[in-house]
Amino acid sequence: MLSSDRKSIRLFRHFFRHSPWLLAGIALFSPLKLLGADQPAEQLPQPDRIETIDAPRDYLSGKFVGFVSGIDRFFGDERNYQESNKSVLQLDLTRVAGYGGDRKIVLSGRARVNLPSTEKRLHLMVETNPDRNISGEPTQTQTTPIKDVAAPESYSAALRYEKAEESRWHFSTDAGVQFRGITSNLFARARGSYSVQLDQWRLKAAETVFWFHTIGAGESTQLDVERFLSEPFLFRATSNATWLHDKQNFDLRQDLSVYHTLNDRSALLYQTSAIGVSQPHFQATDYVFLLVYRYRLHRNWVFFEISPQQHFPKAENYHPSPMLVMRLEMLFDGSK
Repeated sequence: MLSSDRKSIRLFRHFFRHSPWLLAGIALFSPLKLLGADQPAEQLPQPDRIETIDAPRDYLSGKFVGFVSGIDRFFGDERNYQESNKSVLQLDLTRVAGYGGDRKIVLSGRARVNLPSTEKRLHLMVETNPDRNISGEPTQTQTTPIKDVAAPESYSAALRYEKAEESRWHFSTDAGVQFRGITSNLFARARGSYSVQLDQWRLKAAETVFWFHTIGAGESTQLDVERFLSEPFLFRATSNATWLHDKQNFDLRQDLSVYHTLNDRSALLYQTSAIGVSQPHFQATDYVFLLVYRYRLHRNWVFFEISPQQHFPKAENYHPSPMLVMRLEMLFDGSK
C-alpha cells in the first residue's frame, strides 16, 4: 500500500513538472485549430457581370461589322478600298447609255500595294483622275450617280501612311504626284474615320482634307448610319458635304440605300439620292432613283453589274431622264 502511494506521488510530481509545457502547447495550437475550423472556404472569383453582358453584344457587333464589310467588298465599295489592309487592284470597264452617257466604253483603275517590311502601314497608291476623287474615296457609279463616267484624263502615284486604332479609328495620309500629259503636279490628302456601335445601329464618320494643284484646297465630311435589318438586308443612310475653297461652295449629297444579298454570287442595291449645292444658294441639282444588280462571274475577282437609273436633274427642269450603266469589274485583293 505504501509503495503504491509513493508511485502515485511520483506520477503527480512528473505531471506537474512538465505541465507548463503541455499547457503552452495546448494554448498555442488550439487557437490555430479553431481558427482553421472557423475560416470559411476560399471563394472563387465571380465573373464580372459587365463582361458577361458585353460578351453577346461584342459577338453581335463583330457579326454586324463582318456583314457590312462583306457587302462593301462584294460591291467593290470605296469603304472597303480605303480601310482594308490588303493590297488591292481594281479595273473597271464601264458603259453609260441615256442621260449623261455617250455609250463609250471607259477603262478606269486604282491600286494600292502594301510595301514590304512596313507592317502594312505604308502603301503605294495608283489611280486615275485623283482630283475627281477629292474625298480620297474612289467613287463608284452606283454610289455617286451624279458624276458622269469619264475617261481618264490624269494619273497619279502616291505614298500613303495609315494606322488603325482598335478597329474604330482609322487614319491615313497621302502625298503624291498627278500626271496630266507631260505636266505633273503635287497633291496631298489626309483622312480620318471613327465608327461606333449603338445597340442595333452603327455610326461612322469620316473627314478628309485635300489639296490639288487643279482644284485647290478643300474638305469633305461623310456620315454613315447603318442598321442590320435581317440576314439578307442592310440599311445605310449616307450624308456627304464637300467644301471647295476656290469656289466657296458646298457639294451636298444624301443617299438612302438598302443592300439585298440574294445568294453567294449575286446581290441587289436599292438607292435614292438627293444632290445639291450651296451656291449661289442652297438648291437641289438632281434627284436619283436607281437599282444595281451585281453578279460574281468568276471566283471572287470578276463581277458584272447593270444599273437602271432614273434622274430628275435641274438642268432638265427636273424632268425624268433615264440612264443605264453597265460595268465589268476585276477586283484583286487576295480573296479566292
